[in-house]
Amino acid sequence: MADVRRSRGSSRSDPRSRVVSGRRAEVREGPGPAGRPGFRPPRDRLGRGQGRPPERRSGRGIEGEGTAAAAGGGEDVLPTVYLKPGEADRVVGGHPWIYEGSLLRVVRDPGDGGVVQVKDHRRRLIGVGFYNSKSRIRVRVLAWERAELDEAFFERRLRQALEHRQRHLPEATSYRWVNAEGDLLSGLIVDRYEDVLVVQMSSVGMETRKSMLVRLLEKLGRPRAIVERNDMGARRFEGLEEASGVLAGDLSEAERRALPVRLNGLQFEADLVGGHKTGLYLDQQVNQALVAGWAKGAEVLDAFSFQGGFALAAARAGAKSVLGLDQSAEAVAVAERMAVANGLEAVCSFRAGNVFDWMREAVATGAEGGRPEPRFDLIVLDPPSFTRNRASVPDALRGYKEIHLRAMRLLRPGGLLATFCCSHHVDARTFEATILEAAYDARRQLRRVTAFGQAADHPVLPAVPETEYLKGFGYEMLCP
Repeated sequence: MADVRRSRGSSRSDPRSRVVSGRRAEVREGPGPAGRPGFRPPRDRLGRGQGRPPERRSGRGIEGEGTAAAAGGGEDVLPTVYLKPGEADRVVGGHPWIYEGSLLRVVRDPGDGGVVQVKDHRRRLIGVGFYNSKSRIRVRVLAWERAELDEAFFERRLRQALEHRQRHLPEATSYRWVNAEGDLLSGLIVDRYEDVLVVQMSSVGMETRKSMLVRLLEKLGRPRAIVERNDMGARRFEGLEEASGVLAGDLSEAERRALPVRLNGLQFEADLVGGHKTGLYLDQQVNQALVAGWAKGAEVLDAFSFQGGFALAAARAGAKSVLGLDQSAEAVAVAERMAVANGLEAVCSFRAGNVFDWMREAVATGAEGGRPEPRFDLIVLDPPSFTRNRASVPDALRGYKEIHLRAMRLLRPGGLLATFCCSHHVDARTFEATILEAAYDARRQLRRVTAFGQAADHPVLPAVPETEYLKGFGYEMLCP
């Protein structure tokens, strides 16, 4: 059987062969169907307070729309994007992406990265955002009312995002400061690693305002350094080139490759040059602390362990023993180093290998009289995404079912299973249904004890389903 990797760099058709790049692909910004969030606002919300008379129509669409009057009066100095009939409701409901197929007409070329006002086909104002003729996402809405997208606007948004983290994660010293659409700043990611900030800009609108954004981040965050990791594939969809380096402050090459970071009081390393995401996964630190509460005195398996976030948290919480498994030998080496750095090497061990294969062999070698012998009290499954698009969801579900089937056969009666899915294309209901199919085949009875989600630094907007990607469940294995 081919490798199942923790590495995020490859594509896959079968989840058991290799994994999809970008395990935490929170928001997909490349081409694809717009997707509708299932929310249809009241009809009178469009243009509330605008007081616009019915427009005259011609065969060319909105008659006279090139004039100031047709654009909404003398105050309308911005280029205007008009939407086709039926395309406005999703945007009014809170979704910031406007695809090329939704556009009726563009009045006055804004230039790529320029600001446009968005109106429905009846000339009622919907919002203001950035335009890009090279992207299938033609407009990214940033405000749902008349607003100037100036430096003061971005300072307010950045400050609001920071205050949200300080309110809900007051003890965290490393976290995601800006989560793009989740903070109403589509195309911008900002991660804080102690006193260093890392930025990613996946829209031309944000890229053209890089200097201003760096200046504001210095003002509000007072970091020692700001690094850009604009090396993600999503930039190609915007017509942008990749770029990496230090934008402000001073950071040695050694620090860029192994920056000391503390999560839940444990030491880790963030690779700001070639590490996953902007350097390290920040989205599981709250869940790691929750699962660690189940670990005292337990024999623990952390499957797809990466740098050992769940493993080290369990060991510090009093686990009897912890085994971490990951395909990446490099990740395993880092995890072993972190175990030593945290004084947990006597409890934690890590092994590089294919998780599917290891579990199958563990079940087979533990058999007595034709029945496997369970060996763990707590199993954590935190695999990379098994799918990048809807077409590959059936293959992904087969992979999820298989890994759960094997895990259940290694879990003792009364043991606990913490399992996660980070694919936006697999919703929580489908994920749990797949787990229950595995339980049926394994002849196991599960009792759900909790549900996991994204922490406050990865906020979810219900109107933007792409912002919700991480889901999980905690189960107790009932005695037969």
